[in-house]
Parts: sequence; C-alpha cells; structure tokens
Amino acid sequence: VFVFPVATIRLGLKIEGRENIKKYKDVLDDGVISVCNHVHMWDYLAVMKAIRPYRSNLLAWDKNINGENGTLIRLVGGIPIPEKSVAGQKAFLKTLGSLLNEDHGWLHIYAEGSMWEYYQPIRPFKRGASMIAVSNDKPIIPLGFSYREPGWIRKHVFHQIALFTLHIGEPIYPDKTLTPKKREKDLTIRAHRAVCTLVGINPDENLYEPILNDSKRIVYYTSTYGVGYRGSW
Repeated sequence: VFVFPVATIRLGLKIEGRENIKKYKDVLDDGVISVCNHVHMWDYLAVMKAIRPYRSNLLAWDKNINGENGTLIRLVGGIPIPEKSVAGQKAFLKTLGSLLNEDHGWLHIYAEGSMWEYYQPIRPFKRGASMIAVSNDKPIIPLGFSYREPGWIRKHVFHQIALFTLHIGEPIYPDKTLTPKKREKDLTIRAHRAVCTLVGINPDENLYEPILNDSKRIVYYTSTYGVGYRGSW
C-alpha cells in the first residue's frame, strides 16, 4: 500500500506491456524466469508492481543479503547465491527447481550481474538465468527499463536524471532442437536481444555483445544518463 506509490513517484514510473501478464497467464502460472537490466536501487520494486498479481523471488548475492539491506532483500523474496560452497550450490539449484516446478513460482534474475544506475546500453548477460531456464524447461520473460526526460521541477529542484519506463515482453522458450549447452547460449542471446528491443535499442547496434566474456578488458564509459564501464572490443 505504501511502497508501490512511493517507488512510482520516486522513479517517475510508467509500465508498458502489462497486457502480456494476462495474455500469457497459463504460461506464468506454470513457473517462469524474468530477466531485466539493473539500473536503480529501487527498480525491483517496479518489477514487483509490474507483474502483479504474481509475486516473484529474487536472486541476490549472499554478501548483499548479509549486508545492511539484507532484511529488506529477504522481505521481497531474496534468495542468496552461494559463491564458494559446492554443497550450497547444489542446495541452491534444488531450491530453485522446487520453486519453479513444484510451487510454479516466478524467479527474477538481473542477468547483467550488477547495478549501474541510469545506464542506457544493455550490458552482457551471464548465462545463469538461461541455465536455470533450460534445466527446468521454463521460459524467460524479458523486462527492460528505458528512460524519459524529467520535467523542470524534477530536474532542477530534485536533481533527477531521468524517469523510468518498465517494458514487459513476451515469453522466450528454450530451443529443444539444440543440445543443452547450445540451448543455454541461444536462450541467453535471444533474451538479451529481446531486452534491447524492449528499451528501444537495435540489438545489432547495442554497445555490448550479448554474452559476458570475462576476458574482455574493462574501460571507462559515460552514457547520456549515467556513468559505467564497458568491455573493450
């Protein structure tokens, strides 16, 4: 009652594509994974509002859940990602399988892996979201934040850089004609291209390739709305 209106005002939020929630109700009722660019500390509240009446769980780094915002992350359905424990990773994947297949839940993943505020290009996706989707035979719902120019009061009085629009896409299914590894790669690429398209970026002209390559050198980059880093080509 309180959080959604405050987040909507804070972000200047508009939501587009809500009709897909109703259109694909049968798909969503069977368990689904969503991916999205991560561009603001409050953007998950926008996701939660956009997908109502569904409630999602969120993958989060365990250090964040154990940090100062840990209680809030748990309250919104945060699931810690174990980084070092093999046993923890097995239990983690089993939990996700139960969430998707037995509870038919909604799992949200920030496939870029980190937050860069007000960043325009869609950064490379890690393959974890697609791995989970393929191993559980679930579709991915692409979501994407784009930006609008703020009015004079927001810009000059509250110093707001941009207003947010959250776009909801249509489900993307794993290609079962491919081997599991190729299926993961293909699904990652198609999900990345879908998010680019949702936010108004031609996938072929996006700054980044679709899949994260850790061998890329990182260089400084400034966008129209914010500052971040990019891999050199």
